[in-house]
Amino acid sequence: MNGLLIGRFQPFHLGHLDALQFALTKVDKLWLGLGSANKTIEKNNPFTVEERKQMILSSINDSMKNKISIYFIPDLDNHVKWVEKIDSIVPKFDIIFSNDPLTNHLYSKREVQVISIPFLKRDQLSGTRIRNLIKSDQKWNDLVPNGTKILLENLDAKNRLEIL
Repeated sequence: MNGLLIGRFQPFHLGHLDALQFALTKVDKLWLGLGSANKTIEKNNPFTVEERKQMILSSINDSMKNKISIYFIPDLDNHVKWVEKIDSIVPKFDIIFSNDPLTNHLYSKREVQVISIPFLKRDQLSGTRIRNLIKSDQKWNDLVPNGTKILLENLDAKNRLEIL
């Protein structure tokens, strides 16, 4: 059975890692959709789709890599076309993992099971909060996997976030 999990992963943090591990207990293969793939670098999307892919791949073990395929999902202004676009990019899946009410609504009308993802320390683990911590030079590196931490340091994420 295949599943789909879509996220922006701006940046990939421990909550995302926990969500991947949860999803992998429910499916044989997991299609990981990197959302907002068509967005240029901006304040709320400061990392490119390739950078986010590298964050993920550098943060997961080989066992997980063997069960995950990554796809780039663009944002579209039309929800129906967005679902159709996903269908054209991602192979067939039986389950979608989502806590987003709109995604739940769109897929509940199809023959796709929607499973909510348990949040891990949601008050601490949010991309917005982590970006703000990085920008303000506060402690953030314990909120992301080591691979993401190294990549963010190599990208000089603090400087990028300050500029944006």
